[in-house]
Amino acid sequence: MRFLPYNPDQAYLLPPSVKDVLGEDHLCFFVHEVVEQLDLSGFEQDYVEEGPPAYAPALMVKVWLYAYALQVTSSRRLEQRIREDLAFRYLAGGATPDHWTLNAFRTRHRRAINDLFLQVVEVARGLGMGRLGHVAIDSTRVRANASRRRMETEQELRQRLARTRREIRRWQQQCDAADPDEEPGTQVDRQYGEKLQEQLAQTQQRLQKLAKLGARQLSRTDPDSRFLHETGGGFTLGYTVDLAVSDDHLIVAERATQAVSDSASLVPMVEQVEQACRERPAEVSADSGFFSVRNLKALEQRGIEGYLPDAHLTGELKQRRGPLKMRGDSPEHWRMRARLRSPAGQARYRRRQALVEPVIGVLKEQRGMRRFRLRGLGKVGVEVALMCTAFNLTRLWRFSPRA
Repeated sequence: MRFLPYNPDQAYLLPPSVKDVLGEDHLCFFVHEVVEQLDLSGFEQDYVEEGPPAYAPALMVKVWLYAYALQVTSSRRLEQRIREDLAFRYLAGGATPDHWTLNAFRTRHRRAINDLFLQVVEVARGLGMGRLGHVAIDSTRVRANASRRRMETEQELRQRLARTRREIRRWQQQCDAADPDEEPGTQVDRQYGEKLQEQLAQTQQRLQKLAKLGARQLSRTDPDSRFLHETGGGFTLGYTVDLAVSDDHLIVAERATQAVSDSASLVPMVEQVEQACRERPAEVSADSGFFSVRNLKALEQRGIEGYLPDAHLTGELKQRRGPLKMRGDSPEHWRMRARLRSPAGQARYRRRQALVEPVIGVLKEQRGMRRFRLRGLGKVGVEVALMCTAFNLTRLWRFSPRA
């Protein structure tokens, strides 16, 4: 015979052993082994004894982490992969959760998913990764799941608020003018009044959010998103993602914010690194967007050597400007400039580009962090945590003895 036997209607389509097909060093088996070592009680506490049985948290965590490692961020797409893909079927144990259940798990357990990231960092630290000799911090803008055309200004919201209040007064007058001998208010009238009150509360909340953000426009589809300035020019409707990366390309801190400026993010990111690793980094580098004299003082108070150039020094280092005669605005500023003007300091600062920027590139180009699928700052934070946790797992997998 010239051809191998072919029979798609055979009795079973799965092999007797999945490892015989995928290989023992496949990523799905590594994800399975790591998750089995983690404490998932934070997920289990959100369930009650009443009601139908739910899918095991370990199953949902495994399929979502493996999905984000493969750039599968859609719950509908994940449902399809679980039915068709051998590795996903193995992690799901033959179960087939639908996309509603998958997405509900992702949005329901925000705190537990954030804790999952910390646990994976702890596992990596136990294996010798996550070295804090030098930590590079950077940020990137990520588009929100929102349309730039569906925006509301403060004036439009105030006009809507006034219209809704007039409608409520008109409705109240009609109710007061009704015959008292008849049955007061039909069900339709009551529902209309409740709808007006709900519209009034929603508009007031949007006005408060607009004032809190200090923005001029508010998205109708994702009110938490805002216009952020891009490095290359222009504006993106989305969120800011801050990352801290260790000497061996492990993400040791992450968060999603609405910040339009990076300078206020440096100290919180350093604190998150200390919380996740239970250790302070020896050196911290960031670009000029994170610079402020207050940040330099905060780093020195913590005994951390900072590499944070101001805007003029950045141009000097790139040979676009001549050196300044003045030393700086404070002793901390003087020391930072002197440090970065030395050959050793410049070499340490260039280390930043080799650490954090490739990680951001991988997350954007290979893991789908160009645009979020979920809406709202809290849900966006869950997506960032899942992406960073999956990234760290693949780093562990590639450099573990099993690989």
